[in-house]
Amino acid sequence: MKKYLLKLIEGESLTREETREIMLGIVNQQYNDCQISALLMGMQEHGVTVDELLGFRDGLLETGKHVDLGDENTLDIVGTGGDGKNTFNISTCSAFVIAGAGYKVTKHGNGGSTSVSGASNVLQGHGVKFTDNVDVLRRSLDEAGICYLHAPLFAYGMKFVGPVRKALGVPTCFNLLGPLVNPSSPKNSLHGTANQAQLRLYVNAHQKIGDNYGVITSYDGYDEISLTSGFKLVTNNFEKVFTPKDLGFNYVNPSDIFGGITAEEAMKIFDAVLEGRATEAQKNVILANAACGISIVDRNLSVEESVAIARESLDSGKALAAFKKYLEINQ
Repeated sequence: MKKYLLKLIEGESLTREETREIMLGIVNQQYNDCQISALLMGMQEHGVTVDELLGFRDGLLETGKHVDLGDENTLDIVGTGGDGKNTFNISTCSAFVIAGAGYKVTKHGNGGSTSVSGASNVLQGHGVKFTDNVDVLRRSLDEAGICYLHAPLFAYGMKFVGPVRKALGVPTCFNLLGPLVNPSSPKNSLHGTANQAQLRLYVNAHQKIGDNYGVITSYDGYDEISLTSGFKLVTNNFEKVFTPKDLGFNYVNPSDIFGGITAEEAMKIFDAVLEGRATEAQKNVILANAACGISIVDRNLSVEESVAIARESLDSGKALAAFKKYLEINQ
C-alpha cells in the first residue's frame, strides 16, 4: 500500500492491474482502514481514471459471485446515484415497462444511499426476498421478463470498504462502481450519470468493456432522464442531445418527480405509475427512460420510436403484469 500511496502523492495514476491487486488485498483484509481511506482520498483528489475504475471492477467481479443466465440478450438499467435529487424509483419502474414490452432485463441494484428509496427498498417494500439462487433468477427472467440482482449478495468486496466509505462521508470511486459490476454480465446497459465528467468516464469504461451501452445525463444534474431539462445520450453508435419535446413530452418540474420523504411515499408513486394512477409527469418520465432502454437493447429502434412501445406496455397493463409475475416468483 505504501508504494501505491507514494505514487498518488507524486501525482501519478494507478494502473488497472494495480487497482485490481488493491481490491484483492482489501477483500483479503491486508490493509487497515487508515490506509484504505488515504488511498480513496488520494484517488479522489486527482480524479479517478478509467483504468483505476476498471481495475477495481476486475477485483470486485473476481472476488464476487458470477451468475450465468445463459445467452440471453438482456439489459441492465441503473443510475450511479449520488445526484442528490431524491426522485422516486425511476429506473426500477422503467425496468418493468421494458420487461412488459417483451425485452429481457437483468437489473442490478441496492438500497438507497442518497435517496430515501433505492431499487432494493421499493422491491423489499413489496415483500420481495432477494436471492442468488440461479434457478429462481432464471425462472424470473423467463416468466416475468426480469430478474433483480441485489448487489450485496454478489459483490462481496463492497462490504470491506463500507465502514471506511461511511466514515469518510464523501463520494469516492466506489460510488461509481455499482452499475459496472452486474454479476450476470448483461450484453446491454443503460447507465445514468449525474454530470458530464461521469458520463465521459463511463463512456470510456464501456468502450474498454466492449458491451452495447447507452450512457445518459440530464443537464441539470439528474442521473436519469428527468424531463426537467435536456439530456445527453451517448451510445456505441452516436452522441445526441435531446429535449423532452423531441420525445413528445412537456418539461416537468423537479417537484413532479420527487420521491417523497419516506420509502413508503416513493413506493406509492411506483405503484401508481404501473397501475395507471400516476400524474402525467410521473408517467412520462418513466416512458422516456423505458424508451431509451428499449432503443439500446433493440438497435433497430430510435429513442423516439421506442416511446410508443413503452407507452403500449404501460397502458395495456403488460408492465403491471410483469411486475405481478415477478412478485409471485420472488416472494
